[in-house]
Amino acid sequence: MSDARRGNSTLWMSMAVLFVLTTLVVCMSTAQVQTTTSTTQGESSKTVTVEKGEVVYVSGNDLIVRMADGSLRHFNNVPDSVKVTVDGQQLGVHDLKVGMKLQRTITNTTVPETVKTVHTVTGRVWHVTPPNRVILTLEDGSNQEFQIPQGQQFNINGRMTDAWGLRQGMQISATKVIETPTNVVTREAKITGTMPTPAPPPPDQPILVVVETRPAPVETAEAAPAPPAALPKTGSMVPLIGFVGLMLVASSLTIKAFRLR
Repeated sequence: MSDARRGNSTLWMSMAVLFVLTTLVVCMSTAQVQTTTSTTQGESSKTVTVEKGEVVYVSGNDLIVRMADGSLRHFNNVPDSVKVTVDGQQLGVHDLKVGMKLQRTITNTTVPETVKTVHTVTGRVWHVTPPNRVILTLEDGSNQEFQIPQGQQFNINGRMTDAWGLRQGMQISATKVIETPTNVVTREAKITGTMPTPAPPPPDQPILVVVETRPAPVETAEAAPAPPAALPKTGSMVPLIGFVGLMLVASSLTIKAFRLR
């Protein structure tokens, strides 16, 4: 191989290496692309949720609430920053009492947003590989490679064309628009409460007086003598008279006997 051919080969190899290095530097460099971003907001919407419950247990930062449907909800490690508005005062979890009524009102506000990002680049075509690659010479003289999105249009002196219409040396400008829809949700929670209602005093009731009654002693009445039996109506006084006469006769004989002695 002649020296001329060796020199040409070395020159071509040097140019190839230089081209590769230049391409790498271009790909790694920061794109000189003008980027603008704008955000468009839509009409906001709100949803309000109200939860009610009663404190059944509180210890430290642990809280158990009986909800309106009867279920128990355990709030573990309630932050000290959470405040409950009770009678105009801000109370923390350590100030809650069993029996307190709580109400949490949650308001979610949703705002639809569309983020529009516009990328604009202007330069002179240095090399193009349609349909997806182009190398542009930018305003600062550097070359930079760009991927051509599908359907991308280029403005050439007021005329729109695609990648197949690009030629080396053309001054072009390209704009890429990206619209990203998103929803921005803000959440606001407000907790209010009321102190436990004291139990009402019992209604007035009559006083119960216990009176002990003892039975009176029973007096035993003596039995009244039985009335004499009535003589039968058919009886007469004759036997009685006879008996009296007999007694008189006996008495008389007894007296005589004593006198004879």
